[in-house]
Amino acid sequence: MKKTTGPYPALTVDGGGASVVPNAGATLLLRTAQTVGLSAGLSKALAPWRRPLAIHDPAKIVLDLAVSLAIGGDCLADIAQLRAAPEVFGRVASDPTVSRCIDALAADAPAALAAINTARAQARAQAWALAGELAPDHDADASAPVLIDVDATLVTAHSEKEAAAPTFKRGFGFHPLWAFVDHGAAGTGEPLAFQLRRGNAGSNTVVDHKAVITAALAQLPGGHTRGKKVLIRVDGAGGTHELLAWLTRRRLSYSVGFSLPGDLATIQATLATIPEHVWEPAYDADGQLRPGAWVAEVTDLFDLTSWPAGMRLIVRKERPHPGAQLRITDVDGLRVTAFVTNTTRGQLADLELRHRRRARAEDRIRAAKDTGLTNLPLHDLAQNQIWCAIVALACELTAWMQTLALTGHPGHEAARRWEPKKLRLRLFSIPARAARTGRRRLLHLAATAPFTALVLAALDALARLTAPPPRAATG
Repeated sequence: MKKTTGPYPALTVDGGGASVVPNAGATLLLRTAQTVGLSAGLSKALAPWRRPLAIHDPAKIVLDLAVSLAIGGDCLADIAQLRAAPEVFGRVASDPTVSRCIDALAADAPAALAAINTARAQARAQAWALAGELAPDHDADASAPVLIDVDATLVTAHSEKEAAAPTFKRGFGFHPLWAFVDHGAAGTGEPLAFQLRRGNAGSNTVVDHKAVITAALAQLPGGHTRGKKVLIRVDGAGGTHELLAWLTRRRLSYSVGFSLPGDLATIQATLATIPEHVWEPAYDADGQLRPGAWVAEVTDLFDLTSWPAGMRLIVRKERPHPGAQLRITDVDGLRVTAFVTNTTRGQLADLELRHRRRARAEDRIRAAKDTGLTNLPLHDLAQNQIWCAIVALACELTAWMQTLALTGHPGHEAARRWEPKKLRLRLFSIPARAARTGRRRLLHLAATAPFTALVLAALDALARLTAPPPRAATG
């Protein structure tokens, strides 16, 4: 008789397990889709692409793909994870059927994307109405606007795909531009719009920024297409005459990165004229005073006559972080950055902190890349546009689930901010055993999983939601 000497039990493994459901925790996503009306909305919007006598609804195929991305998939074939559990996910289309569905949608990509966007806008209106005080637009006004962050990212292509091109970082692929709505420090965020662009697309292309912002505004519930209760945040790529003038004409609030006008000597000489008492202490990311950092308004010190009226120029100077290299535009060993805004009220330190929190868009992009955006798996540009729309659906479904189901559970206050990897490890991957009794279908989540109680509490939270009067969606 041989004794086990390793740290793990010796097991005899076979493949005979029956009625075992993997990824059963993803029922949270399915219940969320039903609660916000996404399932029904997609089915109605994509009805023109359903062939007579077809067994599989294109809407369910798209939603199944979004769920597969949310639980960790990164290609069409990963929908097999859902197909293996019909007890939870129902009848899932075969790989050839999924491919044909994507091809059919891509054949008329503008109309298909418009249909998907309509369903997304309607579901968002319902989700935000159900969220109440937790909605991003709750009590939005000029002093507490809805925050829309616009940012671009690079997506590498590992083969010759349509519209793939060399990037400014000497890579090869795409340079999509995204717009996200910020949920604030208590939550995450959700994508509103995207534009899939060639890898050599410019960072500060005004036409692209205007198109993405317009599409993002159309996704907001209640018709928030203009007004100071919507704030557009962009990094230095948005600091162009045309974009700022366009935002001003739309009467939108903005906070945009800015390059100080003039040559280096002029900039340094101008900043040197600012009296010490004008510099106000700046804040760190937590809103606390940051030693060695100051902010000041310099609108009157630079020639801004060619820029839109009402634009304020604010600069921040601080001691660089240890190991950081100074740039040629830095002054007296201090890192200098600037941004412009048309917000007229508020302390300078608060306005500057609000602008720096635009960096949350980087978190949203990281989450999107962890939910299918890292690799665009298809060849044609139209196909990858449909893929990006499915990525957006997956990110939105996750964000809505966190807002509606993972809020207010003692001991799990941070669950609303968990990123995809943690959600998969702790919630979505929980297995279950399927059973039947009479006409009831039962799903027994693993009692030994550490977060089974949280999943059950989240499902109860979704079940308790009652549909409020719907708000108009502009999509």
